[in-house]
Amino acid sequence: MTAVRQGPEPPVDDELAARFRAGDETALREAYDRYGRAVLHLATSTLANRSDAEDVTQATFVAAWLGRETFDPGKGSLVGWLLGIGRRKVIDRIRAAARETRVVETVKQLPEPVATGPDPDTVVDRLVVADELARLPDEQRRMLELAFYDDLTHQQIATVTGVPLGTVKSHIRRGMQSLKRRWEVDGAAPGPRPAGLSGAR
Repeated sequence: MTAVRQGPEPPVDDELAARFRAGDETALREAYDRYGRAVLHLATSTLANRSDAEDVTQATFVAAWLGRETFDPGKGSLVGWLLGIGRRKVIDRIRAAARETRVVETVKQLPEPVATGPDPDTVVDRLVVADELARLPDEQRRMLELAFYDDLTHQQIATVTGVPLGTVKSHIRRGMQSLKRRWEVDGAAPGPRPAGLSGAR
């Protein structure tokens, strides 16, 4: 009796990736068990605080699960895709920590309150900018934060983020237009724009 030959089974990783992309929750657990240590290693190799690295690892898998439909097996493996998300999360955490450090250092350097304290208008302007930036779409906010807080030029932002220069300029332009509209609607003073948010650099 001649045995019926079956075709080769798909590689385990490919089968897991297909179930992950299809929304199989057991695949999420399997992916975490299989690749979580690789993502954690990536995070701990860059971040000094292990707690931050663990948060980044968790955030990576949450983002991957929520955006699973964007995973394209034709462009690479599931673990490679997860590590790419992990790298972005690490960068975001480093920038967030840097901003927190700048805020702390700024507060430490503030003089003791006196009758002629900081100009209230300046303080309000900074608070308004921070609040309005938080309302923008993620990409626009990211580009404006790099320009405003990190004082980067358009070319430097494109280099750091890997986003094309034209796209960087477009995000910043649309973000500035949104800020301008909101300031006008909210009745904010039309004074000079904060440094770092100039239209073209």
